[in-house]
Amino acid sequence: MIFRKHEFKFHIFKLHPATLVLLSFIMAIVTGAFLLKLPTSTHAGEISLINAVFTATSAVCVTGLIVVDTGGYFTFFGQCVILALIQIGGLGVMTISVLMFRMIGRSISFRQHMAIQDLFAHTPRRDIFKLLKNIVLFTFITEMAGANLLFFGWMDDFPLSEALYLSVFHSVSAFCNAGFSLFSDSLMQYRGDYFMNIVFCLLIIIGGIGFPVLYDIKFWFTGRGEGGRARLSVQTKTVLTTTLFLIVLGAVLYAFLERPGPVPESALSDRLLTPIFQSVTCRTAGFNTVDIASLSAATVLMMIFLMFFGASPGSCGGGVKTTTLALISAFTFSRMRRKRRVNLFKKSVPAETINRSVSLILISTGIIMLVLFLILLSDRAAGRDSFLAYFFETVSAFGTVGLSMGITPLLNVWGKSWIIIMMIIGRVGVLTVSYIIVGTGRANGLEYSEENIMIG
Repeated sequence: MIFRKHEFKFHIFKLHPATLVLLSFIMAIVTGAFLLKLPTSTHAGEISLINAVFTATSAVCVTGLIVVDTGGYFTFFGQCVILALIQIGGLGVMTISVLMFRMIGRSISFRQHMAIQDLFAHTPRRDIFKLLKNIVLFTFITEMAGANLLFFGWMDDFPLSEALYLSVFHSVSAFCNAGFSLFSDSLMQYRGDYFMNIVFCLLIIIGGIGFPVLYDIKFWFTGRGEGGRARLSVQTKTVLTTTLFLIVLGAVLYAFLERPGPVPESALSDRLLTPIFQSVTCRTAGFNTVDIASLSAATVLMMIFLMFFGASPGSCGGGVKTTTLALISAFTFSRMRRKRRVNLFKKSVPAETINRSVSLILISTGIIMLVLFLILLSDRAAGRDSFLAYFFETVSAFGTVGLSMGITPLLNVWGKSWIIIMMIIGRVGVLTVSYIIVGTGRANGLEYSEENIMIG
């Protein structure tokens, strides 16, 4: 039986867009792992299969968890492979499916158009390809600007060619919220450097608030709105408000929980820069200026909360997203005040969106607990003292954050495999994965007479 090219295209187009997104990520991971396995990718000339797959997954899913030192273990070629995977992963959810259709010379169907639109637009749009073009253009402009700023900061510390390479690598890694660093201590040596902290924080925040928000802000600034005067959408207002709230909350809590004793004036950066940077990086960035393993249990638990919610929809980051936190909070307050509808910025949110948010929280929590249990089960030597570290690692993988308490390289094959799965779920999205598993067809269920039960 001959399987013709046009038949393959037909079967590709028959797949649900959620399946296409997942397959595109898996294909990128497999390709990346193959390239990292090449002798030219590592100084030692070899890397184990599980470590190659883990590194490729961490790069494509813009997580930043590492099992080997990126700058010391991989050659220039291997680092370029990782950089390419980060860039593909950062734009992947928004662009890979669309680019796939363009490359094979076919237009997308209406159903696929609507599904892809859900990835990076909160309202119906007809200019999907124009939006995509703007996303790619904005990404490269921002990364170039970030690289120029970092180059200015590093040009006196490194040879010009090395400073340029470090600038490009870290700018892409920061904007895509990947957290990969060519320094063995991440950014700990720049803990008190105001310029470096500000540049990295800006890149992380811009890459984490989501392309729909950036697109909305662009038209708000230019004054060109659809159908009249430009205004910010509820989506944009919710993302910006929640992002600011979480950054401030995280910084204040970190400063309180890790408050140092009396320090000289020169150490004021520890009171200001470190709390802000760690609060920002918990939003799926993965860079760190302090040793995470040295933090108190209360601080680690606070960071787990920030990592769980992560970035915003349509961004380079993971987690259950800032808008979900905002909707769940608004839903809770509405019920406490006996209001039937959930309102945000003088707009009512559809009940279906609220139901999806609740489902997302419950499913995500269940997945994290299940994977944590399986990781602990795979490592029988893990004691009670290491439970928090494993919990931190699991949530970090789910939120595609990349922060670690230092146990990632110590995981066995099964532990690394579960973290790989968790990174993929966190990047592709829990709801996308659930669509693939249970399908998206209309549910046909029976309705019976109601009977109340007691709760609380």
